[in-house]
Formats: sequence, structure tokens, C-alpha cells
Amino acid sequence: MAGVEQVVTRTVAPPKMARLAVTAIFFANGALVANWFARVPDVKQGLGLSEGALSLGLFAMAVGALLSQPTAGWVIGKVGSLKVTAVMAIANCAALILPGFAPSLPLLMAALFLFGASNGALDVAMNAQAALVERRYARPIMSSFHAMWSVGGLIGAAIGALAVARGAGTGAHFLIAAVAGVAVMLVALRGLIPDGPATASGHEPAFALPTRALVPMGIVALCALICEGAIGDWGAIYLREGLGSAAGMAAAGYAVFALMMAGGRFAGDWLATRFGSGNVVRTGGGLVMAGIGLALVGSVPAVAIAGYGLVGAGVSCVFPLIMSAAARTPGVAPGVGIAAMATAGYTGFLLGAPLIGGMAEVITLRGALSVLMLFGLVILLLGTHVKGEALAPADATSG
Repeated sequence: MAGVEQVVTRTVAPPKMARLAVTAIFFANGALVANWFARVPDVKQGLGLSEGALSLGLFAMAVGALLSQPTAGWVIGKVGSLKVTAVMAIANCAALILPGFAPSLPLLMAALFLFGASNGALDVAMNAQAALVERRYARPIMSSFHAMWSVGGLIGAAIGALAVARGAGTGAHFLIAAVAGVAVMLVALRGLIPDGPATASGHEPAFALPTRALVPMGIVALCALICEGAIGDWGAIYLREGLGSAAGMAAAGYAVFALMMAGGRFAGDWLATRFGSGNVVRTGGGLVMAGIGLALVGSVPAVAIAGYGLVGAGVSCVFPLIMSAAARTPGVAPGVGIAAMATAGYTGFLLGAPLIGGMAEVITLRGALSVLMLFGLVILLLGTHVKGEALAPADATSG
């Protein structure tokens, strides 16, 4: 804790330094998560797990995240986002090591619970820090942080693929990745913005569920992440089994989706400034509808992949803009608002795969994926609620 105290007692970082620091944390977190996903098949094979047994481990990871996110919002309201970010950034790096050395399913579940919990809490805390930096800039910049998370994910996936190709053990791989992550985090933590307890209310609940002002945004976050999770889990399967594409073409589908999502996030701040957050979100809902329709209308894999690209562009800015708006909702502490949206979004991400899979058993995979158009419609209709207090110029110089 001495390192944390050292961070919080120094002078306030300049806005540019703070932005770079938060960007580095988003990037490192995206890379760490991607390194884990790249080695899931190796962990499964190493422990001799069935698909059902592996799903128990992944479920434990999800439970850890879902429990930690609302709690993190409450803790941030009490001690500030800097302390939570500092502790959880290091904890998340350390927790990555554990699955690589777990000798049994029960210990793997415990390891993944800790990894999921630390990652969920860090997600809330670093978004709260991002909201503080955004206030200092007095203009939308939240999407740029999430864009760098996507870039970190792409690079982390490439590193993971290289580790697999070189035959590196999962334990050694995760240990090296964790050490690199700690190095980045320790440098970045020095540039964060010190903050104290929230003052929006003196009675924030320990579990940050959406208030009336946040409910529409929570629904939009849920729908957007359902679409993102569904394409991630079922998009390649539809290309390969539904359209008969080659394995390489099927893999390219998600790559196009991810690249368009990263590109959309890099453009998101300019778009939000130019057209308003609500209009960008509503347009995103329309792109989701158009993209799903294009992907399912014919039998040409390249056309379907183009549709995935539209979906990626459509969902790209939705969640970052919701996080920004939630942090500026009147009467709601920023950490609590962000935690509520993170919980809603992550729930949607988890629901996407089983929802589509269950429906596919009844109405075919094409029919199940078509339901995503309805979620796009909900995003379009409720997108106007994605707003918050204006980023006033006075905030740019406040401490």
C-alpha cells in the first residue's frame, strides 16, 4: 500500500500526462485479457477438461466480475478511483498468473474468480479515472481510451498466438505477461488524477444498480454488449457452418469486426463532439440493424463479413459514450454510475452467446442472429437518453 499512498499524495498531474497514463492502463488491461483468451484452449487441454468443465471455470470468472463491479462503484465513492485503480491494476496482473499454474478444476475456478473480480473492479475504476480526465479536457475523449483497449486486445492476441506457436508454457507465458503488465501499470499510476470520496450523495448503496436516470442507458449498454458478444462467439461459426466458408475466411470475420470497432472508437470522440453522443449512439443502432441484415441476407461470406464490419462500427462507440454519460448523471456519484453501466454491459456480453445458442436450437443460427436486429432497434430508440451534464470548460481546470 505504500506505493498507492505515494501516488495519491503527489501533486495533480497535467491533463496530457493523466490522459496518457489512463490510456496506458486501458491498453495494458486489454492486452492482459487477450493473453488469457489466447491460451484458453491450452489450459483446457492441460487439465484434460471437457467443454462443460471449462464452462464452469469461465462461469466463475464471470461471477467474479459481476460481483466486483457494483461493489467497486461503492468503494470508489468512499475512497476515490485512484486508490481502487492502483490496487486493482496490480491485483489484476498478479491474478493472471494463477490460471497458468492451476493443477485442478476447483483451483482453476478459484483462480478465474479472482482474475474476473480484479478485472471487473479495474474496469470500473479506470473508467472513473477516464471520466475525470475527460472533465479536465471539457470535451468527449472517452472513446479514445476504449479504442486503446481494443488495440491492446489485438496486440495481446498476437502475442498469445506467438507464445502458442513457440510452444511456451501457459504458466511461464502468463508470468512474463504479468510482469510486463505490472511495469506498465506502475509507470502509468504516477500520472493518474487524485480524487477523494464522491459527494453526490452520502448514502450510495454497496451494490450499484441503475437508478431511474440510468435505466435507459443501462438497457442500451445491455443490448450493445449482447450484440458484441454474439458476433464474437457465433459470427465465425455462422460463416463456417452456415455459409460454408473456409476456416481462414471465418476467422477473418471477427478480425474485420474487431478492426472496425477499434476504428470507430478512434473516431468516436470527434463524432460525439460534432453530432452529440445521443445521435452517435442512435446511428450505431441503425448500423447494427443494417449490418446484421447484410450478413444474413445472402450466402456470400464476403458480404456477411462486410455486415460484421458494420456491426463493429455500430457498437464501437456505444459503451464508451454510455460510460461518459453515466459519470455525468446529476445526483449520481460517478463511480456508482459507471459501475451500474459496467454491470449492465457485462451482463449483456455474457447473455449474448447462450441466448443465440439456445434460439439456434429452435429457429436455426441464421434466425437466431436475426434477433440482434431488434437489439439494434432498441439502441436506436433509446440512444437519445445517452447524455449527462455538459462538460463545462470550468471542469477543465478543476482539481
